[in-house]
Parts: sequence; C-alpha cells; structure tokens
Amino acid sequence: MNSFGRIFRVSLFGESHGPVVGVLIDGCPPGISLSPYDFKADLERRKPGKTGTTARIEDDVPIILSGVFEGKTNGAPLAITFENNQQRSSDYDKNKFIPRPGHSDFSAHFKYKGFNDFRGSGHFSGRLTTPLVAAGVVAKKLLGLIKIEARIVEIGGVANYEEVLNIAIQSGDSLGGIVECIISDVPIGLGEPFFDSVESVLAHAVFSIPAIKAIEFGRGFESAKITGSLMNDEIIGYEGKTTTNNSGGVNGGISNGNNIIFRIAVKPTSSISKAQNSIDIRTGEHAELITKGRHDACIALRIPPVLEAVSAICIADLILLNKVY
Repeated sequence: MNSFGRIFRVSLFGESHGPVVGVLIDGCPPGISLSPYDFKADLERRKPGKTGTTARIEDDVPIILSGVFEGKTNGAPLAITFENNQQRSSDYDKNKFIPRPGHSDFSAHFKYKGFNDFRGSGHFSGRLTTPLVAAGVVAKKLLGLIKIEARIVEIGGVANYEEVLNIAIQSGDSLGGIVECIISDVPIGLGEPFFDSVESVLAHAVFSIPAIKAIEFGRGFESAKITGSLMNDEIIGYEGKTTTNNSGGVNGGISNGNNIIFRIAVKPTSSISKAQNSIDIRTGEHAELITKGRHDACIALRIPPVLEAVSAICIADLILLNKVY
C-alpha cells in the first residue's frame, strides 16, 4: 500500500511521467500556518542541478488543493500536488520489455501483470520524493523544539567525493553513499516496545525512499564487535543524558532523551549508460541494454532533505500517539 502513519497519515500518488505527483495527509491538526512559500527551502534542497544529478528540473511549485483555509490547516485532509512538465517518455520505450538490472522494472512488470507505468520508473521513481518532502515540511511544523538534520557522510566510500564522482560520471557509471540523520531535543518516552519502536517506525519510513539498502542506529553494526562495558551508555543525569550515545538515543524501542542518530546506505543508481546484460521478458532471451535518459549519477546527493522529511513524519506521528503535541 502507499500510506504510512497511524494518526499523521501520509499517502503518496502519481507517476514520474503522469500529469502530477502528490501527497494526501490525514490527521494534521487544525490551526497550523501553511502557505506554498513554506515548502520552498526543502524543495530547493531536493532539486537537481549540482554535478552528479539529473538534468530533469521541474518547477516543483506546490498546489494546495484542500485542508487549508485562510492560511491555516483546517483539520480536513491536506492534499498537495506538483505538476510534471519536463518528461521525455520516449527515453524509456526499451524498458517496457528489457528491464534495467538492479531496477524495479522486472519485479514491477510481474507484480502488476504488465500494466505498470514504466516511463521514468512510474510510481517507483525518485520523483515521488517531491511530495514526500512536502509532507515532511508539514510534519516539521508539529515538532516544536525538535530539530532534524541530515548530511552526506561519504559518496563512493570517501568523504571528499568530488574526484570519484567525476570519474563515475565520465565512465557512464554511478555511485552510492552514506547519509547520517540527527534528531535532537527529543523528549523521553516516544515509541513503543517491539513493533512501534522508534527504530522500527523510522526504518519502515526510511525504506520508502528509493535506493535505500541499509540502516543503523548509534554504533550500529559495530556494536556486534565490542563488549557490553564499551557499548553501554552510562547515565549521568535525570533528563537521560549519557556519557556516550552508542545506542543512538533509543533504548527498548523508546527515546531516552539523547539525540536519535542513524545512518542509511544509498545504493548506486541502477540507470547507467554502460552496457549491461538483461533479458527480453517477451522471449526470455538475452538482451544487452544501454540506458538512455536523464538520471542521477548519485542519488545520495539529493537524499538529505528526503531523509529529514520521512524522519519528521515519523516523529510527528509518534508525538501525536504519545499526546505530547
């Protein structure tokens, strides 16, 4: 399904080469100031334009269709759309029957019995992160003093990535990256044990971002290599502050008063201009594929505002569930 959240509930719709992409937000409290201008900063951060990003640049002007009256949310479902005006659908004609390796083309064709919109990846496209960022803008308005900041840690395995990125671009290849997110000033007590833990809620939403392959909280996988005496965060204050933050701000699935810290792995873009082996799904025979079109050489470059958005959606929902708001 295409919905997430229990109280602050977000639903995405649209396709990359359809007329619009959009988001429907249910459960947004009334009385919150909201205008198209509020979306500008985060949407600009998500836009392409830098080295390694796609040449397809949309205006990304939010059209608020419902849920706002006289500049304030009115408690009704909030619907926001973005027009698609820069499609070049002919670039994808070959992908209808020859799926891109590492892409959703193959699995989507079989799941939807060949009726999926394959142009620009359809509903699987990173274009859908535009309304996702818009939902995050609304969610951030519910967070009070809580701040969320995501940053690129490395691209292609290195922190100073300009050289390796240029090499990948020149060779028609792509790169992945690591992005870190810090959620600060989080109150103690958000989340539940087991299925609605802070980690499980965030992980659920994070994997809705295209190309995400892994997530770790605090010391993450490194925690499997050290002793308990090194891993345990010694408590130094009633407000929950600890000498270290190896647990990433969460114990027992519940926020513990420290910053929530996690990192995600973004895989290399699957659409590359190097020749790759695939099959023709009409015949099952081998086919060589060189992908055309306008694609990001590194999706991770545009992930930080998207990661902040899904994190804000999660925290806003947890706040409403815990009646902190």
